[in-house]
Amino acid sequence: MHETTDVVVVGAGLAGLSAALHLTGAGRRVTVLERAPEPGGRVADRLFGEDGRGYRIDTGASVFTMPDLLDEAFAAVGSSVGEWLTLTRLDPAYHAHFADGSTVTVHTDAAAMEAEIRAVAGPADAAGYVALRRWLRELYDVQRDRFIGSNFDSVLDLVGPELVRLLALGGFGRLGARVARFVTDERLRRLFTFQSLYAGLDPMRALAAYGVIAYMDTVAGVYYPTGGMGQVARAMTAALRAAGATVRLSTAAERLDRDADGRVRAVWTEAGDRIACESVVLATELSTSYALLGRTPRRLLRRRYAPSAVVLYGHSAHGGRDLGHHTLSFGDAWHETFSEIIDQGRLMSDPSLLVTRPTATDPSLAPPGEDVVTVLAPAPNLHVAPIDWPRVTGAYRDELLRTLDARGFTVAGDLVVEAVATPHTWAADGLGAGTPFSLAHSLVQTGPFRPANRVRGADNVVLAGCGTTPGVGIPPVLVSGRLAAERVLAAGGRRRSTLGSTV
Repeated sequence: MHETTDVVVVGAGLAGLSAALHLTGAGRRVTVLERAPEPGGRVADRLFGEDGRGYRIDTGASVFTMPDLLDEAFAAVGSSVGEWLTLTRLDPAYHAHFADGSTVTVHTDAAAMEAEIRAVAGPADAAGYVALRRWLRELYDVQRDRFIGSNFDSVLDLVGPELVRLLALGGFGRLGARVARFVTDERLRRLFTFQSLYAGLDPMRALAAYGVIAYMDTVAGVYYPTGGMGQVARAMTAALRAAGATVRLSTAAERLDRDADGRVRAVWTEAGDRIACESVVLATELSTSYALLGRTPRRLLRRRYAPSAVVLYGHSAHGGRDLGHHTLSFGDAWHETFSEIIDQGRLMSDPSLLVTRPTATDPSLAPPGEDVVTVLAPAPNLHVAPIDWPRVTGAYRDELLRTLDARGFTVAGDLVVEAVATPHTWAADGLGAGTPFSLAHSLVQTGPFRPANRVRGADNVVLAGCGTTPGVGIPPVLVSGRLAAERVLAAGGRRRSTLGSTV
């Protein structure tokens, strides 16, 4: 079969779907190809269970923030999030448990969190939190348009008043040290810095600029979509189709037809279909994109990937009721954890865990009276530690359950583990170094130093996704799709554009 379209988007993760929505809204005919039977990529879910006793379990990202970026993508086709999706704001965003038996409830409402901190840490840290919250918002405001929401063509694009302001805010210092200026309680310092781990960084080494991640979930708010995290991609797909785009699931791109000048003229699918096009957006893992292009750009420094994770996907009939939606269980050896998984390539000796019970917000994800529960444990990636995961997975699953039991989580004795994802699982899915968190956000892999979304020698091909600009996480990949769409439109001339200019 031979088709013709304006743009082929390869990959129906959130980056690809975002790009497709913006391009469709700008008047382009768009065809999206996705190898999996469902859209979503790293933001997906799966139905477990038999005999009609289904458990819909999130198999990728479980923390959803900054829904205004999703609304921006829907707005490109004249729609809105509310037309396709029901989002619930979580209050509290997290419950945090510490090794000394204490707990802190993390509210995104300013007054509620100030009162919580006053109760658990005293008035000085409550006042420090107010100042910290203001600093996090200022960090986000200064980075939103220039550093997160813009394409880079050169390091010189960084130069401007925003860079001066970011310097004045201490954005190029260290995150851990900067947060410590505001609050003295070690528990609070962890709560406002742990997010850097998902960017592949030790909070004590991470640039303070990455406080924007803490802003997103401790200030802007955490949300959950009714029906599971996979509902986000299903809603985006439905909106695309309603706007006239074509989305072909279970359809893998096999190769690109390129002219002598490097321009792509068509995309071939594994089924033998040829789709002629003017432009291509490759919204896949970087290695997959480069394989389709037939080359990998040279870099002076070897790419460094973020840590990975082990995730237990399960359900409980009785033991999950003491859990909120998101529960952080911190081990005592907090600082040692980062050295173990990032530098030493070892499993955590005293694990810090994220336990998620989405049925606290959406009971329909499990049979009546039961709960869906997942347990995420950060782990070294396969480049740092080539662990024989098929051999050790069962033992490590049991160790994590024993850890939860020792910390007083009753779900540990009741959890039916349907599946376990490990770095080996992520690698089998084609993710570099066996991590779902892609390239670490070190200084040399941030902003204009991150793999560019433009492809030299193929000027009608653009990249999107967490491996390129601006980076990892649901908000950045939604922005990544918009930035890719802007590249396509700038190269080919705008027919009808509704693209926003800010994040």
